[in-house]
Amino acid sequence: MTSQIEVEALTKAQAETELARLAEVLNEANNAYHTEDAPEISDAEYDALKRRNAAIEARFPDIKRADSPSEQVGAPVAEGFGKVRHAVPMLSLANAFDAEEVTEFDARIRKYLGLGSDAPLAYTAEPKIDGLSLSLRYEKGVLVQAATRGDGAVGENVTANARTIENIPQELKNAPDLLEVRGEVYMSHADFAALNARQAERGGKTFANPRNAAAGSLRQLDAEITRVRPLQFFAYAWGALSEPLAETQKGAIDRLTELGFSTNPLTALCDGPSDMVAHYEKIEAQRATLGYDIDGVVYKVDDLALQERLGFRSTTPRWAVAHKFAAELAWTRLEGIDIQVGRTGALSPVARLQPVTVGGVVVSNATLHNEDYIKGLDSKGAEIRGGKDVRVGDWVQIYRAGDVIPKVADVDLSKRPSDAEAFVYPTTCPECGSDAIREPGDAVRRCTGGLICPAQAVEKLIHFVSRKAFDIDGLGAKQVEQFYHDGWIAEPADIFTLKERYGTGVQQLKNREGWGPKSADNLFQAIEDRREIPMARLIFALGIRHVGEAASSLIALHYGDWDSFEAAMAEARGLDGPAWDDLIGVDGVGSVMAGSLVSAFAQEAERASIDRLVAHLTVIPAERPDTEGSPVAGKTVVFTGTLEKMSRAEAKARAERLGAKVSGSVSGKTDILVAGLGAGSKATKAADLGVETMDEDGWLALIEGK
Repeated sequence: MTSQIEVEALTKAQAETELARLAEVLNEANNAYHTEDAPEISDAEYDALKRRNAAIEARFPDIKRADSPSEQVGAPVAEGFGKVRHAVPMLSLANAFDAEEVTEFDARIRKYLGLGSDAPLAYTAEPKIDGLSLSLRYEKGVLVQAATRGDGAVGENVTANARTIENIPQELKNAPDLLEVRGEVYMSHADFAALNARQAERGGKTFANPRNAAAGSLRQLDAEITRVRPLQFFAYAWGALSEPLAETQKGAIDRLTELGFSTNPLTALCDGPSDMVAHYEKIEAQRATLGYDIDGVVYKVDDLALQERLGFRSTTPRWAVAHKFAAELAWTRLEGIDIQVGRTGALSPVARLQPVTVGGVVVSNATLHNEDYIKGLDSKGAEIRGGKDVRVGDWVQIYRAGDVIPKVADVDLSKRPSDAEAFVYPTTCPECGSDAIREPGDAVRRCTGGLICPAQAVEKLIHFVSRKAFDIDGLGAKQVEQFYHDGWIAEPADIFTLKERYGTGVQQLKNREGWGPKSADNLFQAIEDRREIPMARLIFALGIRHVGEAASSLIALHYGDWDSFEAAMAEARGLDGPAWDDLIGVDGVGSVMAGSLVSAFAQEAERASIDRLVAHLTVIPAERPDTEGSPVAGKTVVFTGTLEKMSRAEAKARAERLGAKVSGSVSGKTDILVAGLGAGSKATKAADLGVETMDEDGWLALIEGK
């Protein structure tokens, strides 16, 4: 399996497969953490996943996915709360894991700003609280709104709940007319223990850790429940402002303290990487005695004017980084090995463990990746874990820093039962009995059963009705499984003929457990409501391999309407020609994703299934951004050479905001080539094709209307 291959050893094809896997598991982790308040993995494990994703993208930048986890923040808001659009996005932080990476962070800052290694550059260092991010909006000194981070752009309105937190001021004196204060809601260790004790006495739900308790308490629909929960708030940042708080990060934090907010007393000014790491070590030494959970230290450039110059990447500020603490290990008994069949037909082994606490989270299963991993081999046949295989009954070491679920890092052979037998990996699908084949160069066995395989069929249908797809109220995973096994639905189109095939549906459903006339009618109304669907949601709902939510949006925006998209897929069937070139020219769509799209529409049975579905739908064309007045709206732009007045990333982002399409290669469809210093073959090709070419100053003059 690609997850076991070192980044440096991955082929390009393996890298594409691994990026697809990482996108899937990180999305699941985001939803579990941010939306469900029930994280399945530790922060260290999550960070390791994102770090591996970033390393692969750095090595193979041309195959970066449109739905890359590096471009995502948080997760969509849960149902039950009003939505609040943040005036200033609430972004996440890039991570560092050792002193060397802290030094590299400082070097990147200096390079970007054009500062020498000996130029003064101060940073703040503060504990990274493990809680729930919250933004407080004050107007003329009065608290008017509180919102969670959500997906960074839109959060949940938890104003009533925030008002119950004792150390959140309701009114401010001498504050800016508009002030958004941002920080972390948390629960102390003592308060957490007392809360769990009270919950246990009442027979209520106990919490796994203080972070879960804080998040679950703040996101109560009944504010009175939040009121009796012992929540606290640390302020450490700000959003929208009518006037600056100070000229420095430390000065702004001191100003928040003066306004009545609790700020962390361990926040300190540091002079360079060595000072930053020293403060990190000081905080780490106090970690167990702080009385609340932290998972690292955050460094920020102190000068706010420099922060402004440094700006932001897509999801993180350039001027800050989180120096995370190390992961943890634990030993436990392996009680069984189960084979799970995924939506793509992949057979994945999972270790069932005697429950053990690792890093504050109770772990009862771990990934075993593939058959080679179980044998103690990597993808190239080299030994891992000293060549020790994994057997039922083994005493195994669990490492929480490398995958969606913990992995087995080691085996204690001295404790192996005498009757333990080597695990025999199945060659047939445990769900449908079809052959499970392992293609050359692939570490994974896959079921060949397709739609006849219950595991794949059900998972495809569950994906189809998921929140980011059709999101049909009343038709979740449980109902999909029920209807599938009863023979009511076998493909997505069947959902939209349920009422037609079963009359009103009430007679069929009302006598079932959990169903009545009202719930049956509600379901059919919900289905009717989804007959009109945005094009991007439809593409995502099809569950085409490698095509995630973000990629679906990009594809929809590129083609505009469903008919144009379908026609383009048909024209690109041969994986060459203008239609194919146009598809792979979509920023974020590589050859692997494009191949999956074209293949799905080229398969007779799958295309027929899609056509049957679309026949029941009204597909809403993609809504294009308002770029009225933009001189480059709708134009295809290519940047080449070295730009002096902005980074390539800055140039690309600005062009896209103006409605331009940024491509990585010059073709007959290119409208403008922006050539920096050292422009080479792309400039030559542009000249041959008669493409308009301009230098960086010309480009800036064009987009700025000079």
